[in-house]
Amino acid sequence: MHHGKRDGRSSSARRRGYGVALLVVLTGVAACARGDGDDVGAAPVVLAGSTSVLPFAERWAELYGGGKVTVQAGGSTAGIRAARDGTADIGMSSRALRGDEAAGLVATPVARDGVAIIVHEDNPVRALSLAQLREIYAGRVRRWRDVGGVDAPITVITREEGSGTRDMFEQLVMGTGQPIAPHALVTAYSGGLRKMVAEDRHAIGYVTFSQVTGRTRALAIEGVTPAEPTIASGRYLLQRPFLFITRGAPTPAAASFLAFVLSNEGQQIARHEGLAAVRVIPEAGVPATMGREPAR
Repeated sequence: MHHGKRDGRSSSARRRGYGVALLVVLTGVAACARGDGDDVGAAPVVLAGSTSVLPFAERWAELYGGGKVTVQAGGSTAGIRAARDGTADIGMSSRALRGDEAAGLVATPVARDGVAIIVHEDNPVRALSLAQLREIYAGRVRRWRDVGGVDAPITVITREEGSGTRDMFEQLVMGTGQPIAPHALVTAYSGGLRKMVAEDRHAIGYVTFSQVTGRTRALAIEGVTPAEPTIASGRYLLQRPFLFITRGAPTPAAASFLAFVLSNEGQQIARHEGLAAVRVIPEAGVPATMGREPAR
């Protein structure tokens, strides 16, 4: 359907207004749950979906004091489906909803993440352009020497179909009609991909930037490396929202947990764990309840 630019602006305005209203409602529910002794926050909350969102959701759940929260993996597509069919109170997605998925669902951004292009720590290549990265994953560039590295074949590693990380990579790097080369190795989990790159000096892959740890290194893309400031400012191009998805309005228990995630404390947790916050929050110290160093 074609409604023209005027309708598009109206739709955007309505969505922004709904987002503000949702935050107000969530905050009110959380206040009620903590302030009047109501047991709403104690009801169990089930989250399911993106393996990229999973470790951050687990950290929020760990520090949430309003009741039991269970977090399950499965991928973004599975998380969206779980929210729709009611097997989860909140679906987790690391990609935007597609047109055929959005009906009846509410997607709330809870953080922003950059997707890092990783190589083995001993790889001399430090940066790639988007064009070079696309050529590697399309299979047209097969050796590192063609992008300034050693004379060795490139081991290309990708995520599985249905992965939110892969969906974002294909959208921002590959573009329409350009598939990932069939010779690329496929893995179902971010942790497995990182391990494969860490064990292969000639491998290249992609993970959420906060998962760049031990024996792997993130490349600069178009001259910019992934970090919270470059993601929040938009300078780093390979970035995406982390979404919590509900079927219509969330249940009271889910609303209480969402309000915690979007609170100043919840957003500080996101920042401490290596994500970019979606709300402007005070520059305060890390809450005393946090004991872990940020995952970088």
